[in-house]
Amino acid sequence: MKLVIYLFKKIIPLFFGAMAFFALVLNLVDLFMNIANYLQNGCALKDILTVMANYVPKTIWYSVPVAILFSTSYVLSDMYANNEIEALFASGVSLFRFTFPILFVSFILAFGLFAFENKFVVKTYEKKVQLQNQLLGKTTNENNSDVIVLSDNGRIIYKANRYYEDNKQLKRIYFIFRDEEKNLESIIFASQAQWNFDQNIWNLDGAVQYVPDNHGMKIVPLDKEYTDRLNESYEIFRKSNIDVQAVTAKEAKIYVEHLKKAGLPYNEELSEYYKKYAFPFIVFIVVFLSIGLTGKTKKNVLLISLASCISASVLFYVSMMITMVLAKHGYISAFMGAWFPVIFFTILSIILLRYSRT
Repeated sequence: MKLVIYLFKKIIPLFFGAMAFFALVLNLVDLFMNIANYLQNGCALKDILTVMANYVPKTIWYSVPVAILFSTSYVLSDMYANNEIEALFASGVSLFRFTFPILFVSFILAFGLFAFENKFVVKTYEKKVQLQNQLLGKTTNENNSDVIVLSDNGRIIYKANRYYEDNKQLKRIYFIFRDEEKNLESIIFASQAQWNFDQNIWNLDGAVQYVPDNHGMKIVPLDKEYTDRLNESYEIFRKSNIDVQAVTAKEAKIYVEHLKKAGLPYNEELSEYYKKYAFPFIVFIVVFLSIGLTGKTKKNVLLISLASCISASVLFYVSMMITMVLAKHGYISAFMGAWFPVIFFTILSIILLRYSRT
């Protein structure tokens, strides 16, 4: 227990210091990229600081993997350079046993990083983007007109004159129902449709249902069997395309399910959805790598730690970019596109640890 406390006393201050430094650098880079436009638009200092404050959670999310890699790599390399690791080996304590608490904490931290991004970062980053666009004169409008949406693998077609984001309403909308052979079954027209958050369905106002007969179309009573199928989520009707990386996991899942039901390509979006769960495990991977690389040199510990920090991060990011591209084009599954780098680097870390001095 004393060894664990000693180890964390060394790592924790360095981790928080590195995280604060990297987060500050990212925030300042964003500020300097837009400072000229802020001044040109006469933005108040209060608003600029609000943008920076809302960007802080996102910068922390970016900084955590790099900070924990640097702090772990530096502390272990420094202990090796000072012969402290040698003393542990002499007393019968293996490298894996000594560093297991760091691995365990980093594994738990990966889940925390996912929850932090899903519950907090997405919301604050959205506020940051909205306020920044407002300050820079960039207008965004999620209302939509002449909307056509396919659902249920093309068996249901939504055709609306307007969609209003503020109150989640569709105006003058046709719902066209087809069978599996895409033959017309029925048409429902409604002057207005309101999204029901409790039942996750569209409530219709002024609805009339038509079915085909020998003489064309005839009006029939509204059939609940059809109206209960009108459950395509309101997010799909927005004007802006949904960026899976910029929404919560729940919203991303809804969008992917919509693409599946509409019979549209969804490999890229599905792989990005899986990536939301896989990417936080970079925290565990980089710690595992830093442990496996411990003891490779006793010289220039700070420089070597920084170099390994950057190299490991770049290799992981590049490998994930490659697998995501392969998944997008269907060469590998969406699941493997997101999770293969995590699996590969875990195996690599185990090999490095196996052949490191213990």
